[in-house]
Amino acid sequence: MSDCCKHDHHHGHHAAPPVDPANVAAGTMWTCPMHPQIRQAGPGTCPICGMALEPEAPSLDDAPNSELVDFTRRLWVAAALALPLFVLAMGTDMLGWHLLPMRTMSFVQLALATPVVLWAGLPFFERAIQSLRTRNLNMFTLIGLGVGVAYAYSVVATLAPGLFPESLHTMHGQVPVYLEAAAVIVALVLLGQVLELRARAATGKAIKALLGLAPKHARRIAADGSEADVDIGHIAVGDRLRVRPGEKVPVDGIVEDGRSSVDESMLTGEPVPAEKAPGDAVTGATVNGTGMLVVRAARVGSDTMLAQIVRMVAEAQRSRAPIQSLADTVSGWFVPAVVLVAALAFAVWLFVGPEPRLAHALVAGVSVLIIACPCALGLATPMSIMVGTGRGAAGGVLVRNAEALERMEKVDTLVVDKTGTLTLGKPRLVGIEGDDPDTMLRLAAAVERGSEHPLAAAIVDAAEERGLASATVSDFASETGKGVSGTVDGRRVLLGNRAMMAGLDTSAFDVKADARRAAGEGVMYLAIDGAFAGFLAVADPVKESAAEAIADLKREGLHVVMLTGDSRATAEAVAKKIGGIDAVIAEVLPADKQKAVERLRAEGRVVAMAGDGINDAPALAAANVGIAMGTGTDVAMESAAVTLVKGDLRGIVRARRLSRAVMRNIRQNLFFSFVFNAAGVPIAAGVLYPVFGLLLSPMIAGAAMSLSSVTVIGNALRLRGARL
Repeated sequence: MSDCCKHDHHHGHHAAPPVDPANVAAGTMWTCPMHPQIRQAGPGTCPICGMALEPEAPSLDDAPNSELVDFTRRLWVAAALALPLFVLAMGTDMLGWHLLPMRTMSFVQLALATPVVLWAGLPFFERAIQSLRTRNLNMFTLIGLGVGVAYAYSVVATLAPGLFPESLHTMHGQVPVYLEAAAVIVALVLLGQVLELRARAATGKAIKALLGLAPKHARRIAADGSEADVDIGHIAVGDRLRVRPGEKVPVDGIVEDGRSSVDESMLTGEPVPAEKAPGDAVTGATVNGTGMLVVRAARVGSDTMLAQIVRMVAEAQRSRAPIQSLADTVSGWFVPAVVLVAALAFAVWLFVGPEPRLAHALVAGVSVLIIACPCALGLATPMSIMVGTGRGAAGGVLVRNAEALERMEKVDTLVVDKTGTLTLGKPRLVGIEGDDPDTMLRLAAAVERGSEHPLAAAIVDAAEERGLASATVSDFASETGKGVSGTVDGRRVLLGNRAMMAGLDTSAFDVKADARRAAGEGVMYLAIDGAFAGFLAVADPVKESAAEAIADLKREGLHVVMLTGDSRATAEAVAKKIGGIDAVIAEVLPADKQKAVERLRAEGRVVAMAGDGINDAPALAAANVGIAMGTGTDVAMESAAVTLVKGDLRGIVRARRLSRAVMRNIRQNLFFSFVFNAAGVPIAAGVLYPVFGLLLSPMIAGAAMSLSSVTVIGNALRLRGARL
């Protein structure tokens, strides 16, 4: 059960929840998210850090994370008992309540605290012991030691107060106990753990969303021509499959018969569906348009493109070790130092202190551990993160976890996917060249209404926007690879590429058409009644906010790289139009987007990637920070660390400012909590005793500890007003 000893709740690290072994394909290797070198053939725990191993091949299993369930239960019990305990203890100490005789009160407190410390806090003791064994001292070491010693001391004080010196007894003859401190610390740390495990469970959804894209069944055509629906797992390479209109293509294959346009946006992110004719390759999980296709299976099961993307995302999510945050680094030397001071204080009191030596020594030692116990430290990061993510959500920036915020601040390179991020992702009519544009558009729209061609919609929409009356088309015909033709209002209309205009003189417009093509626009020639009329140009327009956003990002000192599957000409044209883009990487295949991101990281850059397609998911996961544009697919959002609700690049600027504000706040919090703890340590150790006769009672140590927590919470709440 013990999580990795290095994890405290400052990291929402990337790890899918433990998966039910029964739902994972046989032969899957299991690995530790923190130590990828640990691999074994079945589930278990990591010998280095004790974390639950995870399957390398993800599964669709939806069972809740057993560790999260367990910790949530512990948290509820701890909270239910710690709260009344805290009220009782504070009431007695601060307000002088005497609801029960003092002796009874001590036993009531002991009864409330014991289950919290010994049962709810058990995982922390396990991790503390583990951290001592592996010599990876961390927050759990101090929590385990502080809580353990405070509890053990309080038990002795409650059961055998006679062992302690008179000077320590209150006027009621009781020895002060620190049970509420022990219980409250356990409850707070559990809260942090639960928040973290929830963030972790969410990252597993990306892969579930991807797996969910795969069709479950396919229609197989048997040798005798009969057809039957079969489970996708039973399809073999070479099987012939029928794909009906609107269905998903079941596996990767080659079209044998039929013509259709297939929506491949889940792979390419490009808005334009691809025309498919016999001999063309199709990819599993892409969506067939209105034609019927017969496909011969070429790659099935774990060889399909979708399966590869799933694997890429899974690996990228696992490969990222959580940043050992500031609190951890400091704990690394703070913990041994505190333990050392506590031991020193104990020794000094024991050998040169006034009588009764042992009791004084014990009190000094415990006070040091308690006042140094990083309770505020445990709160410092999660409080800022909780308030900060709330503030971000109000500004349309959804942050997956603490890590994303931490990294966002350090980003120096932004990789932007062109389609749907810099551009709208939906083709529109951008120009008409000819003598009578309105007539041209009206006739073109009439012919295109019957067409399936992806750019047809752009023309039909444009005609509707301009309020041109729709006309009906007769003897409509479509020539794949050329264009469409038909008769409208008695006029013969041809619309398509240059091949469609065979025998017509297009020279008057060729120069203009070539210029438009060079700018990345799609050109459709139009002929009316056998005479060439001109052309319509369609393009994916640049978002209005893009130029402004890029300018803002440049001011933030970011190196902006545009990444696209489009031709270099189109890409350069878009980059020129927007301005401020430092580099253009064009003609990249979906699988290479991730490589492009990894190349930039290999140069030592801290890379943020913004994209919206499923094809972007592996690249988003491979970047230091993946940013999903909210207009895109669920998969992109799930594999991204940051999601921008409006799909507006200006959100990246907001995310960056948010990250700066939150990180600054966290640093202040860590500073507060350390100063409180560090200042309290020498006093608790009894430095002032020789001069002022002052020995800090652990109760005051406990109060100082609470005060530091209150300061930290107050500071975190200031983030609510952060300017983005």
